[in-house]
Amino acid sequence: MAAVEIALAPQRVDYRTDPSQYRHWKLTFNGAVATLGMDIAEDGGIRDGYRLKLNSYDLGVDIELHDALQRIRFEHPEVRTVVLTSLKDRVFCSGANIFMLGLSTHAWKVNFCKFTNETRNGMEDSSRHSGLKFVAAVNGACAGGGYELALACDEIMLVDDRSSSVALPEVPLLGVLPGTGGLTRLTDKRKVRHDRADIFCTLAEGVRGERAKAWRLVDDVVKPNQFNEAVQARALKLAATSDRPADAKGVTLTRVERMEHESGLSYATVDVAIDRAKRTATFTAKAPATAVDSDIEAIVAAGASWWPLRFARELDDAILTMRTNELDIGTWILKTEGDARAVLAADAALLAHQDHWFVRETIGMLRRTFARIDVSSRSLFALIEPGSCFAGTFAELAFAADRTYMAALPSNEDEEPAITLSEANFGLFPMVSHQSRLARRFYEEAEPIDAARAKIGEPVRPVEAERLGLVTASPDDIDWPDEIRLALEERAAMSPDALTGLEANLRFNGPETMETRIFGRLSAWQNWIFNRPNAVGEKGALKVYGKGSKAQFDVARV
Repeated sequence: MAAVEIALAPQRVDYRTDPSQYRHWKLTFNGAVATLGMDIAEDGGIRDGYRLKLNSYDLGVDIELHDALQRIRFEHPEVRTVVLTSLKDRVFCSGANIFMLGLSTHAWKVNFCKFTNETRNGMEDSSRHSGLKFVAAVNGACAGGGYELALACDEIMLVDDRSSSVALPEVPLLGVLPGTGGLTRLTDKRKVRHDRADIFCTLAEGVRGERAKAWRLVDDVVKPNQFNEAVQARALKLAATSDRPADAKGVTLTRVERMEHESGLSYATVDVAIDRAKRTATFTAKAPATAVDSDIEAIVAAGASWWPLRFARELDDAILTMRTNELDIGTWILKTEGDARAVLAADAALLAHQDHWFVRETIGMLRRTFARIDVSSRSLFALIEPGSCFAGTFAELAFAADRTYMAALPSNEDEEPAITLSEANFGLFPMVSHQSRLARRFYEEAEPIDAARAKIGEPVRPVEAERLGLVTASPDDIDWPDEIRLALEERAAMSPDALTGLEANLRFNGPETMETRIFGRLSAWQNWIFNRPNAVGEKGALKVYGKGSKAQFDVARV
């Protein structure tokens, strides 16, 4: 089995797609309601070695789902409710493909689960911030990740045909946990009583009918001959609560263009330079080279080329590409370049028009992209140097970093870099903890937050930035090269596993939310379980599933 895992691991993944390339989803529109129908092609796995039976999914299926959601957000502003359903008979979705998981390396499994989590959290983010609502029309057996997809929706409707059920069978069947938020959403979102949740999560066959409704596992159960009509009525009822515009023209999401080479990635607004010897990647965000449209008609006309949206999409693609395909690159160095005034002008446009549907969706894209940085298992160092442009939206990169170093130039103060805050730094892009990064930085304490807010629009130089707590340290030009070199070398010498745990715990230091519990507590446990022989050993439940033999467990409780 180890030889198969090694053979499967090196394949590079491209997250760019469009509806003409979909193999697994059918997207249709009817006024305020869009329908996303699952019709997963059995022979359409992103890698060889397994078949996607019973509407089971892999990373390729979720890449299409993510793209479809983006198309709905931007290209179809008239859509207020999305119905997720199955186009196959008697099966909604059986979850992540078990044979794919059994063949996959640990890193592949973890990255797959993380992206899937982010996609489902993104649905809830759109419901919370953009008025895009979701209904799961469960018209067949719904298990594991399929039920977790339904749980990400605002409401779940289950067909009452005496056979369709909802289930989270991972513990009894596979020796692992529901990997994309199922346990957390049962309790935090649907308020399923913990003793009933305990039964449900250890019951391989699941729960159906009125019992599922009574236990709060679904919102309604409907007879087959009334199901489609009831789903449509529920979708329209949810649509009536949304303020997405019925008569707006959508914005086409053109393909994200990049140049990919051995030493990195290049986009119009982002460059990524890889140093394989040092195991670092330097992300450089580039400020607009020309004036950013600020009139709302011009903004909409610019569409996908409007700088804030283009930056969000290109940074998002860079994060996903590096996270999945460059596992050995453990430290990401965050830099910026360009004119701070251009970034602050873009921020002003975002803030001035934040209630317009297109600008609101752009803000949402930026919010979710920065959140990808927060939950990435990489060390993050921001370097503020001469020529940097850590202003407004770009300053979020500095506040996302585990450490931020700012170069002080006492012999040439005119060339000293600055960090410039805008109103965008105080809540426009909340983390999954629902805090701004500055609020997280200062533990919600009013005095340092107010001191930072008083500097909005004013370039803050190194000594003052360190005094205000906006940066970690401000070495002078004599110490700068050695201090940065030593910091990076020391980081590279430490255990990547320990660093992942350290960073995740320190980054989310404030209030716990459903999202932080999914990315923190649940993901940490799943990460551990994915390494345990009871799940992935030669006789582990995940390995022997479907092979006719019984799992053998080490009975010692750890």
